[in-house]
Amino acid sequence: MIHKPNIPTRRILTFPAVHPCETIAPATLLASLICLCRSACDYRSKSFGSSNARNARQTIRQVGNLLILLQEIRFSAVPDSILLGLSELHFTLQKVVYLLDDCTRDDGVRIWMLMESDRVANHFRVLVREMATALEVLPLEALDLPCEAMEVAELVTRQARETRFRVGAEAQAAMATVLAILSRFESGEVPDRGEVKRVLDYIGVKKWSDCYREVNFLDSEIEFHYSNNKEMRRELQLLSSLLGFASYARCVLFDSVDGKSDPPVHCEGESRDDELLGSLDGDDFRCPISLEIMRDPVTIETGHTYERCSILKWFRAGNATCPNTGNKLSSTEFVPNVALKQLIQRYCLANGIPFVDSSRKARDITRTAAAGSLAAEFAMKAAARFLADKLLGGDYKWRNRSAYEIRLLSKTSIFNRSCLVEAGVIPALLELLSSEEDDGSCQENAIAALLNLSKHSRSKALIAENGGLRFIVDMLKKGVKVEAARQHAAATLFYLSSVEEYRKLIGETTEAISYLVEMVKEANYRGEKNALVAIYGLLMHSGNQWRVLASGAVPLLLDVLISSDRHELVTDSLAVLATLAEKPEGAKAIIRCGALPQVVRILAAANPSATMEHCVCLLLAISINGGEDVVAYLVRSPSLMGSLYSQLSEGTSRASKKAGALIKVLHEFYERTSSTSKATVLPRERFVHAW
Repeated sequence: MIHKPNIPTRRILTFPAVHPCETIAPATLLASLICLCRSACDYRSKSFGSSNARNARQTIRQVGNLLILLQEIRFSAVPDSILLGLSELHFTLQKVVYLLDDCTRDDGVRIWMLMESDRVANHFRVLVREMATALEVLPLEALDLPCEAMEVAELVTRQARETRFRVGAEAQAAMATVLAILSRFESGEVPDRGEVKRVLDYIGVKKWSDCYREVNFLDSEIEFHYSNNKEMRRELQLLSSLLGFASYARCVLFDSVDGKSDPPVHCEGESRDDELLGSLDGDDFRCPISLEIMRDPVTIETGHTYERCSILKWFRAGNATCPNTGNKLSSTEFVPNVALKQLIQRYCLANGIPFVDSSRKARDITRTAAAGSLAAEFAMKAAARFLADKLLGGDYKWRNRSAYEIRLLSKTSIFNRSCLVEAGVIPALLELLSSEEDDGSCQENAIAALLNLSKHSRSKALIAENGGLRFIVDMLKKGVKVEAARQHAAATLFYLSSVEEYRKLIGETTEAISYLVEMVKEANYRGEKNALVAIYGLLMHSGNQWRVLASGAVPLLLDVLISSDRHELVTDSLAVLATLAEKPEGAKAIIRCGALPQVVRILAAANPSATMEHCVCLLLAISINGGEDVVAYLVRSPSLMGSLYSQLSEGTSRASKKAGALIKVLHEFYERTSSTSKATVLPRERFVHAW
């Protein structure tokens, strides 16, 4: 009945109140109303945003008076006729508590709440008057209330009608200053730093980390509106302009970074993240049906949890049982497992695993190809020029600081990358990679920034033209004192390898492939994964295959298949092996290492679809390029044909196609070699080809 406002999924200035149940007992409803009033009154001790602090405190006083009245009503005989009025009052008070909570939030909403001051004041006005309306329809005369209680009811009603809810003069001046700054940006002018600082001081953004949260909040709001409310163009433009303003302020006003992320939030009763995540196994988060890490877990009546789309497919196929237990279900309904979903998100973040919420539209980064507004466009260009100047002419502290800002700005925005590249940051970032005064953090920030920028088409050419390939390859070795720098370097090589010319140049760069293979050997998850995908990208150039074979990669990859408990690493290793096996030299190297039995075992086991796909591709390539002895071995493998037929019907389209081709190879071999034997090794009844 009582709805707490601190719900992480609730958007700012939205009030998801619900009406009480029609059959609720009057005493229960009154008790819930009193709790809501007390919750609202608890906000007296909290700090409100400057623009609506007076309005919030006036509302709390009104609720306090209402609380006195409700406590008197509780001691009276409450007739059923009062339920409708109390229900409406309950509905309104829920929204009041949500609004008060929004006015005290400190998670990056300050500049947005400033610009929404008029809207917030109007919310207070409407809600307080709704409280008065609900009181007016209450049949208080039917209750045996003391005169003092009736006077309180009249006071609340009268004050609700008379109280004015206005935005203060200081808040109006601050809003006008923000709009003037945005107007200067639109005109192509750089605003006065003093004006920008005065606005931030007024709303309480005193540190870099405060501004960081403002940027993150505005970006998330833009993403929401882009996905759900594209028609709200004016609001989107204002949000984009404010994002440009906040990003510019973060780059220009703060001399130091006081925190690189939001402070961790620990809820009561939860273990700390490090202790909790350290004890978890990623396999615990896999759906028992799809064997993929769950993105939208739901729980059925048996208490078992599955990926939403997988269990829906199971039910739609006519199955009314629990896939895990086989027990018959009385209902196929399920509930979202929010706690598990949040835990999976934290686990994926801590382990560098991409997490896409399948219950929401995937983030469409193409919307960041444009700035969103004229003010945002110039603000970003001004910030990029400022950072480029600091990279070239600042001291070590500012160069490191600038590299970190570039790293953040280029992470998810195509337009930001374009502005930074245009400002000329790439040569300066490459120079930082060889800095002698670095303690490791500057190299890490520079290579992470280059990794993000390498996703921009022009950046690849600029990196290569400025000798960046050599610098980045050197980071695979020199970045050993900062392991993250090596991981970023490997990932950067992967993006650069998307261009044929650079695949060739990287392969020809001394020890590039050897360093990547060495990273696979070191068994650091993120480094190992980035190195594997980089090697896979480089293999798209046929001339790099012998280099990968000469570096001793095949035995290492087989070791990953045997010993790794990470499905992602097994999948990536199989992808590299499958690419190597497309040439006879690679296929023979894989056969010599004795990989075939392990690959067949992986295909026979329950594994994610991507793993199975690469298994089938590898076996097909080996059977074509490895000689008849390999095909003979596969024909004699008892579990193989069942696994291949499963892929025909249940695998990805590519796996199904490759499985069909491999089945054909095995059957053709069997036809040639079994003319003297009547025994059938291969199951004909499920084979799709005539023979």
